[in-house]
This record gives sequence, C-alpha cells and structure tokens, in this order.
Amino acid sequence: MKLEPLVSLRQLVLSFSLLIVASLIFYRLSRFSFISGGDLADFLIGFFALLFFIMGVYLTRKFLYQKSRPSRSRVIDKQQIEKLGLSRRESEILPLIALGLSNQEIADKLFVTESTVKKHVSSLLLKLNAKRRTEAIRIAKDLRIVE
Repeated sequence: MKLEPLVSLRQLVLSFSLLIVASLIFYRLSRFSFISGGDLADFLIGFFALLFFIMGVYLTRKFLYQKSRPSRSRVIDKQQIEKLGLSRRESEILPLIALGLSNQEIADKLFVTESTVKKHVSSLLLKLNAKRRTEAIRIAKDLRIVE
C-alpha cells in the first residue's frame, strides 16, 4: 500500500521558512525596542505570540486535517466486475474482505452462514487467480473493483 504524504516538501519548507523569517523580524524588533527603553517590547512580544498562535492553528488545520479528495482510482470499474464474472454477492463480499473482516464477521454482516461466505471467498480467489485473501485484495485494487 502506497502512502501519500499530507504535506508536500515545498509546502513544508515554505512554512518553516516563513516561521524563521518571522522569528528573525521579531528578534530585531524586540532588540530595537529594548535599546530604546519603551513599552514597545511588551506590545511586540504579545503581538508576535498571537501571530505565532494563529499561524500554528492555521498550519495545523491546513496540513494535518486535510479533507480526503476522491481520486480516480477509487471509482469502481463495473466493466471489470462483469468481465471477471463476479456475482452480486461476491462483489458485496470483496470490499468486506478488504476491510479485514473474518468469514464469520462477513456472514453476520450479510445475514448468511459462514459456509456460504467460504464458498464465495473460494470462488473469488479462483476468479481473481489469487492464492490468499490479501493477494485477491491487491489484484482487486489494481483492477479497480474495490476501493
């Protein structure tokens, strides 16, 4: 399974660069304020603390909580299902196998017996030319017949 990063390298470098530039500006302004002996230092510290807080919240929401966008590979290819000759029940069982459910859990979910599920799983393995369930899921994902 290929994992896609939430943040591109360009976005990560840019955001850290902006944070470094902002901290350098803060350092220079606070140094100037301290030398001039005014209350400007307290104001600047508060302002930049608020600025960094807002930037942190924004970056966290943007990079860590991105909405998942549907990709082309998630579209189920119904022609492939027909081409393989999968029955309606087999096409219902295949995504449940992909979720990692056992035969008994699938049987409970579909209100059938475990032996019926075993029969359909065996048929799926034959039709997909797979030796194991994990191999069947990999083949099914490559053929775009399961998400």
